[in-house]
Amino acid sequence: MKMRVTYDVKAGMVYVYLVDAIAPGEAVRQVIAGEDMAAVLDFDADGWLLGVELSTSRLHPDLLAVAQQIG
Repeated sequence: MKMRVTYDVKAGMVYVYLVDAIAPGEAVRQVIAGEDMAAVLDFDADGWLLGVELSTSRLHPDLLAVAQQIG
């Protein structure tokens, strides 16, 4: 699987997918990690980590340059 990274410019957030796709409602549990909501981990009902949402303020510009812009 090729890692997919999306970048929501308006929200100032990047999402790193750890699976090919996340169906609506599949992420049933979110865990906030870090100070000031620096990261939100999304888990499915079986406890598998689906993806990670990160604040762009803490990311290297090179990652933002290759991310798919969605907003």
